[in-house]
Amino acid sequence: MQLPAFDGAIFDLDGTLLDSMYVWKQIDIDFLAEQNLAVPDDYLHAVNGMSMQQAAAYTRRRFALSLSEDDLVQSWTRMAKREYHTRVPLKPGVAAYVHALHEKGVRCAIATASETDLYEPALARTGILDCFDAHVLLREVARGKRFPDIYLLAARRLGLPPGRCVVFEDIYDGICGARDGGFFTCAVEDEASASMQAQIQAAAHAYIHSFCELLQT
Repeated sequence: MQLPAFDGAIFDLDGTLLDSMYVWKQIDIDFLAEQNLAVPDDYLHAVNGMSMQQAAAYTRRRFALSLSEDDLVQSWTRMAKREYHTRVPLKPGVAAYVHALHEKGVRCAIATASETDLYEPALARTGILDCFDAHVLLREVARGKRFPDIYLLAARRLGLPPGRCVVFEDIYDGICGARDGGFFTCAVEDEASASMQAQIQAAAHAYIHSFCELLQT
């Protein structure tokens, strides 16, 4: 796989760099079970691309929960922290690819719905935290990943125009939002997005099964 020349790389985190979607799937099951609820088939797709606060608001409305949004976020974060801090791995080829970009002087950013106290220990543990020049959290912008806001803010923090950046994403909304912002988009295969694979491949400029493909060029 050969990507066009670029000066900046903007990476989603969960499902793109980190093989972490199993954590959120289990949290959905465990949390809703505590409320005597099952996980609806469309729930994960509905909250993909939302910040934790937005997902909490959506979950609270959908299931008419008495818990506050802050309570939901704190509960989810508490459930996820142990996995992120001790177990969640990088996806294949990520470490070598990110280090290669860093060594070539490509400026790299994280654009994620997760919070820093959750993911930074995972990136530090796996040895890639220092490769990133900027971090942007979805709660810093007004709209979700179906819109380009988070990617545009990441590009500004890197000091680069969208046309000189590649966005790596695993979800359909993220690919569409980045594409609409003028970015070259590279979709990354992830099991959690398998039901949308055809739409993701059609929307993205490039599609990879793993970052190992980019190390072969």
